[in-house]
Amino acid sequence: MLKLIATAAIAAVLAAGPALADDGPIVIKFSHVVADDTPKGKGALLFKKLVDERLAGKVKVEVYPNSTLYGDADEMKALLENKVQLLAPSLSKFEPYTKQLQVFDLPFLFDDLEAVKRFMKRDKSRELLRSMGKHGIQGLAFWNNGMKQLSANRPLHLPADARGLNFRIQPSSVLEAQFAAVGAKSQKMAFAETFKALQTGVVQGTENPWSNISSQKFDTVQPFITESDHGTLNYMLISNSKFWASIPYQTRVELDAIIDEVTFAVNKEAEALNRKSREQVIAAGHAKVIPLTEQERTAWRQVMEPIWQKYEADIGPDVLRAARIVNRR
Repeated sequence: MLKLIATAAIAAVLAAGPALADDGPIVIKFSHVVADDTPKGKGALLFKKLVDERLAGKVKVEVYPNSTLYGDADEMKALLENKVQLLAPSLSKFEPYTKQLQVFDLPFLFDDLEAVKRFMKRDKSRELLRSMGKHGIQGLAFWNNGMKQLSANRPLHLPADARGLNFRIQPSSVLEAQFAAVGAKSQKMAFAETFKALQTGVVQGTENPWSNISSQKFDTVQPFITESDHGTLNYMLISNSKFWASIPYQTRVELDAIIDEVTFAVNKEAEALNRKSREQVIAAGHAKVIPLTEQERTAWRQVMEPIWQKYEADIGPDVLRAARIVNRR
């Protein structure tokens, strides 16, 4: 019996992965798919900086930006296999693990970024961080990257203007439904492949916050950008559940405190960077920026509202209700 218990204990230690290694610091590989000068990229570097300052010798953070370690297609598999310990994927990536996060993809659900921020403070939103525990995914924080804008090779004022175009999307059935509702096609594609696909005409449009449009130079291959604020691009900072639980308690408490600090900085940076990026895109003059009038925005929302109803059961009526009541219009 004692031999069996000892064997089980050893197996548990081995399963926990590198966090329990006693021959050096805990290594946390943080992989992401965007540039260092985006809110997510800056957040990853700030996390590394603060860990280096406060947990030197205990924890070592390695940051891999721009899909240099893992790309969109394989980063989740790598996390579940503990080949990487921190990711911050967009919420659209989590559909295979929970349907509730689809609330953030619903088009024209939130009036603006302030509504999104109010929702993030609600208990229902915090509960969503724990919605993938049974799959071995530990949610740590929500990172915002701003509201999404529509870009295309022709001006989009009303829903009918998008008919027949093919849009690059993240892997999300909600986003497929979003473009199908206006008679458009959609193509799931890795973020790193988007610029070339737009440049060559494989797809004719996409959706991104201003910081992504500017940093990836999408405005140089998209002549029109509709300032739609139709959705929110948010990330969830996640870890492998077993790995995170294997970190010594006091060290994990310190890491949680650093994550809270970084999250505040990331969200503040995202707002500032998106304002700056918008100004840069307008000043560059490659693309014409088209603001939506209230009447045009109402037309888009009316077309999209049936999608909210379609996904209400999967998301949960309570979650959808909590999201809708944060609007003030």
